[in-house]
Amino acid sequence: MDDIYSETLLDHYNHPHHAGVLHRPSARIVKQNPLCGDVINLDILMAEDGTVGDVAFTGTGCALSQAGMSLLSDSLCGKKSAELMALTSASMDSLLGIPVSPGRRTCADLGMSAVKEAIIKNTNKS
Repeated sequence: MDDIYSETLLDHYNHPHHAGVLHRPSARIVKQNPLCGDVINLDILMAEDGTVGDVAFTGTGCALSQAGMSLLSDSLCGKKSAELMALTSASMDSLLGIPVSPGRRTCADLGMSAVKEAIIKNTNKS
């Protein structure tokens, strides 16, 4: 495997945190990367005050997309929607702890994109 993958990244890829599904999510999103076929199925439970109560995901694809979602999921609970909508590619780079090349950017940002889409979907339900 590429030497860019850190031990932490590989651990999250092989043993993703928050793996699974929620029984009654506020929003359920399927996000795909059309460039390489990575998929993230994200369930998010939002409290009435706009904070994340719980999160779960399943997916397939490369280590960057799957480990990135696992790392991101660890930081979601208790965060407000506005904080999550402010996430950037730099936020994901910081979580991943490795430099991400332009060609791998969509992989690294797939989880962040899914989270933002879930927040928008939940907001539009009101």
